Amino acid sequence: MARSTEANVSVFRSLDWITIGLYLLLVIGGAVSIYAASYDFDRASMFSFAEFSGKQFTWIGLSLILGCVILLLDYRLYEAYAYPIYGAVLLLLLVTIFIAPDIKGSRSWLVLGPVSLQPAEFGKFATALALAKLFDSYNFRLNAKISNYLRALIIIFIPICLILMQRETGSALVYLSLIFVLYREGMSGLVLFSVLCTVTYFVVAVKFASPLVLGLPLGEFTVLLLICLVFCLMLVFYCRDIYIARNVILGMVGAGIAVTIAALCDVPVPGLVFFLVMLGAAMIYVSLVMFHHQIQKFVITMAFAVVSVMFMFSVNYVFGTVLQPHQQMRIKVALGIEEDLRGAGYNVNQSKIAIGSGGLTGKGFLNGTQTKLKYVPEQHTDFIFCTIGEEEGFVGSVGVLLLFLALILRVIAIAERQRSPFGRVYAYCVVSYLIFHLCINVGMVIGLCPVIGIPLPFFSYGGSALWGFTILLFIMLRIDASRKERRD
Repeated sequence: MARSTEANVSVFRSLDWITIGLYLLLVIGGAVSIYAASYDFDRASMFSFAEFSGKQFTWIGLSLILGCVILLLDYRLYEAYAYPIYGAVLLLLLVTIFIAPDIKGSRSWLVLGPVSLQPAEFGKFATALALAKLFDSYNFRLNAKISNYLRALIIIFIPICLILMQRETGSALVYLSLIFVLYREGMSGLVLFSVLCTVTYFVVAVKFASPLVLGLPLGEFTVLLLICLVFCLMLVFYCRDIYIARNVILGMVGAGIAVTIAALCDVPVPGLVFFLVMLGAAMIYVSLVMFHHQIQKFVITMAFAVVSVMFMFSVNYVFGTVLQPHQQMRIKVALGIEEDLRGAGYNVNQSKIAIGSGGLTGKGFLNGTQTKLKYVPEQHTDFIFCTIGEEEGFVGSVGVLLLFLALILRVIAIAERQRSPFGRVYAYCVVSYLIFHLCINVGMVIGLCPVIGIPLPFFSYGGSALWGFTILLFIMLRIDASRKERRD
């Protein structure tokens, strides 16, 4: 008994209290913001259970108790039971598909009497534990063989598929942020570069559907130009063959000049045929020169160009057929293609009005007219940041973002001082989730991202999200507190 008490005292002495302090500042700031967002002039107490803020303080109290329990448990339990916890949460996600009621088109909430819980929020820490356990396996290295990549991707994509079956796209997309963990553990930067190119191609192709250039929509024409540019850049910086890159660039520039002259002379030039022939000729030339002495880089460069062209042709199909009409509208509104101020764009437009009206220093606590008059839907949940922007202004908004930045940098520092892959990978999972939630939530509130229902960590109202992030953070703190006991 004495040893157990001494161990618990040692754990609390070793805790990263800076992280706990930042956590407390964020959750208390969140509860105050929720009170401001839901205040309706009846001067009800902030701690009244009839108010959203009172309920949030209850969730905060329960979260602190849950955090203390997590800290009192032996850190070895999280590693030993990582896979069973992951399996149990996957089973819960599967059951949710069949027993959850339909709420606004989604079957992702379990109703337990007066309380509703969203299992997808708890899937985050379970997936992080399973991924950390995999990387902590004996002699496991991500780049050692393809099967290691597959095992890691399977752990990430199973919860994504189950959550998509619940018709909860936003929560499923959060798990894609774990690609940054794989990058930290040795995944090639080409994968991140490919993701960036994919997003860029999609946005450009969808946004610029007109006018026509050489018979092609401006978006497709621009994407083909980007593919040619990326192809040349890969020859320079990836293949590191300046001679080949110079010849390809000169050939493409020459062909472009010839086509421009032809177009000015009113000679019809089919743009698609031109680009495909030019890219095909460049690939044939590169294959003849590079094939024998840089076969791996040759194959990757060729595949990148071919897949890019194929992706461009698939954009219209994916956007027009795979995505639902409301998803298409949200993307169009985010890209500025359509305004739809009474439909899909209403929330974002009202949110931007609220934030803009706050100015530099804001209107003052409880003095925000847009939020008090309920012009912004979901302003105490997904759009809580607009309340901060209106009442605290630019200064308050930057202050909140700096708090998040401090927490993210602190978690990165904790990750880098871990003595085992388990602690390091788990901490980077926490960082990835935080960055994704922060960027997407703030982005959709100010109109830079489509509205996909991503809460602002520790600020948005809701027990599931608060508990999910509390469990994530405190498991990391418990592992970190015992880092000196772990093997090198």
